[in-house]
Amino acid sequence: MSETITNCGSRGPGDALPVQLGNRISVKEIAHRLDVGRLTVYAMLEQGIMPGIRLGRRWIITRHAYEQWERTCGMSRGAGLHLPQEVTVLN
Repeated sequence: MSETITNCGSRGPGDALPVQLGNRISVKEIAHRLDVGRLTVYAMLEQGIMPGIRLGRRWIITRHAYEQWERTCGMSRGAGLHLPQEVTVLN
């Protein structure tokens, strides 16, 4: 079971965003964290840019997978510049 709390730093009553504590994160919360629209988040999920599982019309995004994606800026493990392999010379 997850618990819902509201952000303490909101500017007005309409700005409070419910934050889910638990193992899933909502598209609305992701959009707020990235400062993009919900449709952008859905497009990122559809294109495989962001981790998620589609069940029918719903997207399931685990908090752990999203936060790992956020920490690595969406880069998969081992992505980026690769160092040239060292050459061993045998005599």
